[in-house]
Amino acid sequence: MQKNNWFHALVLGGLLCGGMVYLGQSATQALLEMKAMERSVTVKGLAEKEVKANVAIWPINFTEVDNNLPKLYDTVQQKTDKVVAFLKQQGFSDTEITVSLPSIEDRQAQGYVDANVKYRYSAKVNLSIYTNQIDLMLNTRKQMINLVKEGIAIANQDYDNRTEFLFTELNAVKPTMVQEATQNAREVAEKFAKDSDSRLGKIKSASQGQFTITDRDSSTPYIKQIRIVSTLTYYLND
Repeated sequence: MQKNNWFHALVLGGLLCGGMVYLGQSATQALLEMKAMERSVTVKGLAEKEVKANVAIWPINFTEVDNNLPKLYDTVQQKTDKVVAFLKQQGFSDTEITVSLPSIEDRQAQGYVDANVKYRYSAKVNLSIYTNQIDLMLNTRKQMINLVKEGIAIANQDYDNRTEFLFTELNAVKPTMVQEATQNAREVAEKFAKDSDSRLGKIKSASQGQFTITDRDSSTPYIKQIRIVSTLTYYLND
């Protein structure tokens, strides 16, 4: 009876040892496979595209001075009408032209009188063009010198009052640019895999960067450069 118990215990112990060895080997293999899956490479893909602005916001300003306020208003109205007529003659519509109320400054109301100031009142007139006709706007801007013949001196544009060019059709180019950035990233990853004697696996993670739109250069602000950088991580296989 004791011999049978000993035999059964020996068999059970052998089975347990065998099972533990098998489980150990399986666990080791699983760890090796998980470790292999951890091998990866992170790369960035770039896509760039030049486009022409499709919207322009063009401020047009001039200043008038006089000592007679009613006369100043009349002069401002007459010259504003001439500027609007000029813009329409060039090809702009009423919906593209905005005329704001003139800003009147009474220099004597400031509490002192500068002996060098010849005129008491100063009126600043502000007009603006909001248009999709970029080429027309660029050409008209060159023709503004003709208003000098009408006694209208258009102010030079400064930093805070310059023409603004916009590109509002980003959604139309997004899909193609994302595809180009992804393809560029894959090419970089494939070269890395080749150089490291590996094979490129599936995508582990992907992150699309923000689209940026900037002027190509200061001389042509109506030409925009769109840029996107995507970040992708690929698995590497032996």
